[in-house]
Amino acid sequence: MPKGRKPPKPKPQQLLVEGKNDRHVIWALCEQYNLPKTFSVELPPETEGEGVTALLASLAYQLKDENLRTLGIVVDADENVTARWQAIRNRLQKIGYNNIPETPVREGWVGEQSELLPKVGVWLMPNNQVPGMLEDFVAHLIPAGDMLRDKAEAILTEIEEENLNRYSCRPKALIHTWLAWQKKPGMPMGQAITAQVLLHNSSIAETFVCWLRCLFD
Repeated sequence: MPKGRKPPKPKPQQLLVEGKNDRHVIWALCEQYNLPKTFSVELPPETEGEGVTALLASLAYQLKDENLRTLGIVVDADENVTARWQAIRNRLQKIGYNNIPETPVREGWVGEQSELLPKVGVWLMPNNQVPGMLEDFVAHLIPAGDMLRDKAEAILTEIEEENLNRYSCRPKALIHTWLAWQKKPGMPMGQAITAQVLLHNSSIAETFVCWLRCLFD
């Protein structure tokens, strides 16, 4: 940035996500649902580490920004939904938020508006109820009955049984294997939604978009 120029003020409505893939998937869904871009999709500051660790570490000063009106938080549930929810709940309580449910809300949680603090909402990938991540969410957008998904599952199982797999994350291996077999091989997940290779009108996507509308309305 040129010397002397002030950095642009952050948008008053922001969605904080773990990584660039989350950003692209979410923007693709917003475009498919004609959701107005009244909010920005932000990544955690690089100085805070990576992924959810960086995101959680940044919450205190993100939520105390005087220009911020609404903050959405999207993170992977990973292996333990309860532990992830409690980690976020504890952070928000320390900042001053009350009346946060003890367990995740199936439709995504949106807190009540406060005069002192921004409106806040939380979504745990894939669906606030089960362990998983962004790639599990995206796998729900594969058309029902798609035979290539079954084939991809079978091949992953086969190479795992033979100890030939070099990946450590099966959900990522599954969705990217499936995408590699499409008419245009290897499309990024967000682009595949835009191209309607992945279906945006699945129930999980509809619920997620409803949460966005409720949060940023």
